[in-house]
Order: sequence, then structure tokens, then C-alpha cells
Amino acid sequence: MVDKLTDFISRFYVAIIAVFLYAPIAVLIVLSFNKSRSRVVWEGFTLDWYISLIHNRQIQSALMTTLALAFLSAFISLIIGTAAALGISSMKRRSHRTMMVLTNIPMLNADIVTGIALMLWMIQFMPLGFNSVLLSHITFNIPYVILAVLPKVKMMNLSIYNAGRDLGAGPLRAFFMLILPQLKDGMLSGFFMAFTMSMDDFVITYFTKGAGVNTLSTMIYGEIRKGIKPEMYALSTIIFTVVFGVLLVANGNTIGTKERKRGYE
Repeated sequence: MVDKLTDFISRFYVAIIAVFLYAPIAVLIVLSFNKSRSRVVWEGFTLDWYISLIHNRQIQSALMTTLALAFLSAFISLIIGTAAALGISSMKRRSHRTMMVLTNIPMLNADIVTGIALMLWMIQFMPLGFNSVLLSHITFNIPYVILAVLPKVKMMNLSIYNAGRDLGAGPLRAFFMLILPQLKDGMLSGFFMAFTMSMDDFVITYFTKGAGVNTLSTMIYGEIRKGIKPEMYALSTIIFTVVFGVLLVANGNTIGTKERKRGYE
């Protein structure tokens, strides 16, 4: 009886959490198909907002800027963060602890503090614009990459690298052929984490973007007083659908790989 009650409470708790997480997204998706601009009146099903989204240059410009910032910052952060993870792993214990503390500070620090600090730093060397936002995103993305890659570095088998060197492979070839494949999972996790954080960021972008540069988050913030355009509901629905599809494919591939391994065993 106690076990059944515990099981019921745990399932009910999970259901409540799922409702709080996904009910707003469900409402957003429904509103993207609502013919009315009102968020409380349903006037019928329509695809007008998706069609209007295709012709809205302001949203398209903000989307392209957001994607460009996210991809470039994630890619550059991946290179720097992977190199940093390899360097940190080879340090002595005291230096290793110091670097880990320094790595965690940007993640635990308030975004508004980081944003103002980066703004004050950037205006000393360059005008605020796309480049200043890109450098700021790289700065706060690097720690996420380091913490994603570092566990894989610790699990790395260096004997494979040494064997490759003994067989005549050069340092660069041995690194790219033998070391990087062992870090692949951590690097992918770090890249997608950095990409997501850059897509999602508002505070740091707001302080470092300057005039004429808009991402989706800053554009939505500027439209709050006027009212958010229904086209943004459509765009958000598309982004959610793409992310959900990628997760389904990734999890499906993972499950398939595990089942094939079990079959071989």
C-alpha cells in the first residue's frame, strides 16, 4: 500500500512539473494558428502568421543575426574551450583547482554584472556592434565548453596517442586522428550548450549590442510595450519543432546504437 502511494505521488509530481514546463509552449503553439491577434479570443484556424513571417524582414534580420552569433560564438568557443580543457587537465593539483574556480565564476556570476563589465571593457577598444556581441558571447560560452569537454579528457586513453606516435604518425595527425575522436561526445555537448546559451541570451547582448544590431531576444523586448507580433508565435513554434525533432532523431540513434551493441554481445 505504501509503495503504491509513493509511486502515485511521484507520478503526480512529475505530471505537475511537465504541465508547468510545457503548458506555456502548448499555448504558444495554439496562438500561432489563431486568426485573431488577441491572446484570449479564438477566431479560427489560420496559417497567415507563418506566411507573414516569411515576408517580415525585421524578424528575418534578427533571426539571421541570432543564428550567426550563436554559430560563430559556439564554434570559436569550442576551439578555445577544448584547448583550455586539455591544458587544465595537464596542470598540477593546485593550479587545476585555481583554474576550475576561475572557470566557474562566469557561470555563477549574475548576467547583469557580466553584461555591464563586458560593455565597459568593449567600449574601450571598439564601437559596440556585432563584433562586441560576438566577443561577449564567446567569453561566457567558453566555460560551458570547458566543463563539457573536461570529463572526456580525464577519460581519454593516452596510450592510443603514444602508440600512434610510435607507428610514425606526426603530432598533428595523431592529435586529430586519435585524440579528437575520444573527445567527440564532450565537444558536441559543449558546442550545442554554447549554441543554446547564445541563442537564449538577452542581458549580455542588450548591454553590448549597440545601435542597429538586434537579436530575437532584444527585438521581442523592444516590442513588449507595443505588443508581441503573432509572427513571433509562429517562429517560436518552428524553433521548438526543429529542436524537438533533433532530440527525437538523436535519442533514436542512441537507442539504436545501444540495441545493436546488445545484439552483438
